[in-house]
Amino acid sequence: MTQVMFDLDVLRSFSTGIALGSYARAADRLGRSTSAVSAQLRKLEAQAGTTLFRKAGRGLALTDAGETMLAYAHRMLELNEEASAAVRGADLEGWVRLGLPEDFGETLLPTVLGRFARAHPKVRIEAHVSYSNGLREQLSLGQLDVALAWDLGASTQALHAEHVARVPWQWIGAASDAAHDAPWWPRKGGGRKKGREPLPLLLPDAPCPWRDVVTQTLDRAGLPWRHAFTSTSLGALWAATSAGLGVTARAPFGLPPQVRVVDHAAAGLPALPPMTLTLYRAQAEPDAPAARLAKLLLEAVRLHLQGGAAVAPH
Repeated sequence: MTQVMFDLDVLRSFSTGIALGSYARAADRLGRSTSAVSAQLRKLEAQAGTTLFRKAGRGLALTDAGETMLAYAHRMLELNEEASAAVRGADLEGWVRLGLPEDFGETLLPTVLGRFARAHPKVRIEAHVSYSNGLREQLSLGQLDVALAWDLGASTQALHAEHVARVPWQWIGAASDAAHDAPWWPRKGGGRKKGREPLPLLLPDAPCPWRDVVTQTLDRAGLPWRHAFTSTSLGALWAATSAGLGVTARAPFGLPPQVRVVDHAAAGLPALPPMTLTLYRAQAEPDAPAARLAKLLLEAVRLHLQGGAAVAPH
């Protein structure tokens, strides 16, 4: 049986098309014609020996085999990039100070640090996991080189800031059915009505601008609320949420199994506005170690956010 050797250029076109949501845009990004990219995809399906795409409205989505192929494509492209960086930056030395919000500390940090350390073993990394406001303050004081942070509005005008994505914020409650018996728990179908017991909120300690957004959103909807629990630790917020003390609001990343996203429409809760995720650099042109770590962080974040998007026709 002939061994299949997948072409990295083909895999890059495949992965880029999924990331951009269109293979026409992928062709522009990669400097190829749309017909050339289409030919690459046909070659990939032929090599895979199975269908990788299915119709999804006016566009295309991945089949189960396509999802599997995409996961391997990411791994193969990452390994290729890692090998290239390791060869070119084998002697890279220095010190990088990285800041991340807790949402991404456990989900992204192991992947990013692992890839960076394998390629650049002589570079020392100092990681800080904190609130976004604290990370921005550390940046302004020169205590961080690169940081990922949440913003309430678009941050592209800020100095050395790069807009990454607008991410929906969601209500989070306990996963346990027992917690749903509480008199304040949002009821599916019936929703929350005025005059009911105030909604207990589990929020980060002040100062935190997101606290104001949550409470103002409830005020505009005419729903009573009360502060039931605060903490500087995201882990403590998850513990309080899983215990059924109330509901919190976060981006749906790295959620522990003891909590779940609450369907706000079915529960009668107002929709929360999205948050802007921004990558900050302390310098407009950071040194090589910081620039390389920022690049890896952006790749990891975009891959993390990408999840199962439909692809426009090519």
